[in-house]
Amino acid sequence: MAIDTAVTTFKNLIGGEWVESASGQTFDSGNPADTADIVGRFQASLHEDAVGAVEAAEKAFPAWRATAPSRRAEILYKAADLLEAGLEQYALELTREEGKTLASARMEVKRSAQTFRYYASEGLNVTGDTLPSDDPKTFVYTRKEPLGVVTVITPWNFPLSIPARKIAPALATGNTVVFKPASDTPLIALRLVQALHEAGLPAGVINFVTGSASKTGSALVTHPAVKAVTFTGSTGAGEHIHRSIRLSTRIQLELGGKNPLVVLEDADLDQAAELAVKGGFELTGQACTGTSRVIVMDQVHDRFVEKLIERTKSLAVGNGLLKETEIGPLANESQLENVLSYIAIGQEEGAELVYGGERIAGGEYDKGYYVRPAVFTGVTPEMRIAKEEIFGPVISVIRVTSFKEAVRIANDVEYGLSASICTSDVNRMQYFIQHMESGMVKVNRTTTGNAYNAPFGGVKMSSTGTYRESGREALEFYTQIKTVYQGIDDIK
Repeated sequence: MAIDTAVTTFKNLIGGEWVESASGQTFDSGNPADTADIVGRFQASLHEDAVGAVEAAEKAFPAWRATAPSRRAEILYKAADLLEAGLEQYALELTREEGKTLASARMEVKRSAQTFRYYASEGLNVTGDTLPSDDPKTFVYTRKEPLGVVTVITPWNFPLSIPARKIAPALATGNTVVFKPASDTPLIALRLVQALHEAGLPAGVINFVTGSASKTGSALVTHPAVKAVTFTGSTGAGEHIHRSIRLSTRIQLELGGKNPLVVLEDADLDQAAELAVKGGFELTGQACTGTSRVIVMDQVHDRFVEKLIERTKSLAVGNGLLKETEIGPLANESQLENVLSYIAIGQEEGAELVYGGERIAGGEYDKGYYVRPAVFTGVTPEMRIAKEEIFGPVISVIRVTSFKEAVRIANDVEYGLSASICTSDVNRMQYFIQHMESGMVKVNRTTTGNAYNAPFGGVKMSSTGTYRESGREALEFYTQIKTVYQGIDDIK
């Protein structure tokens, strides 16, 4: 595919107008597969830009709240159509900006359109309840109402689908939005905003600011007009936001994971190895639901490791725009340094690096942030590589001698997002489902992936434990309940 090498400068969207930041300064979004390729230039926003965006959303709220649900649905449907119409362009831009394969990028664009359509429909079904009353002259019922201004802050690993699953339910239920994407992937985030803008969203209903969280974050989470904050990102950043918000501000945090795949002695080892590779290495391991620990029964440990190494060796690492590529680069230099540092830590701790783990160099690889997918064996549960989120293509294999030991070790981390088991034993499947401290449990499936119509979220340090994303349950975060007692006079 031909790539336009001219660098375009993009603006913020505030109150329906595309504007420059107060700083007058910009920053570049680059291609992690080729750092010389600049994808776009974006506004380096300041505190006053964020304040302006919040105030524009606050001003737009009363009219949007009063807009007919069918009209809100119509706009979401049209935005979905616009995303699909630009599928090839947006997939190309997403791959250039984030590094994932073109096939994965296409899937993300399609999924985002599906998410818009899903919430366009579900938004028409937001209802309250009628309740029995001991007083025959009082009618008691509840209403579900929008909150007001919602701040949406999203990461770079799924820079289109994660914003879609936050913004769509917010808009469908009558809220207005201020959206700040990750600075590594602002272009594809802007395409989502453009689709909504072009679909007819009124001025100020969605506002878009780019730039550093240190310059914009305070206003986006502490402004009195902000009634809710939904954030996906690192646990450290999530904890900071949680400490910063006002008492009356609703919060939704989706954070880290250290997700296990448990392989029992009766598992299909070929399938288990494939699930480990898909869960641990697709998206270059940069998924909060990625498989970072594989807990394997002693009886099949060595055979499983052989199959895992064999499958890992076959992976084609390269530029995501190339058809043969299965694993792209890491998203940025910081990611590369972090992954390489954890690989060094694993070796220092005494784990055996049986495959990969080095930075790939030479030729086109020198232009980007490439690392060969790594497999460690001899890992113990106390090691840092077995407990801390690496967010890269690193799998730690842990040997166990019993099923209950496997479950105990699977739970013995501070995170609880996703967990999977490979077995044909129905009883042990059910035990695993019941005893895993995890928001999602899978059987003979990868730890990664979630349906847009099913709840998504974790327990422990993976989430706030308040409101789920995705599915009908997501609508609960964006609405508040008002209880009404209506007196009924006698009819004369």
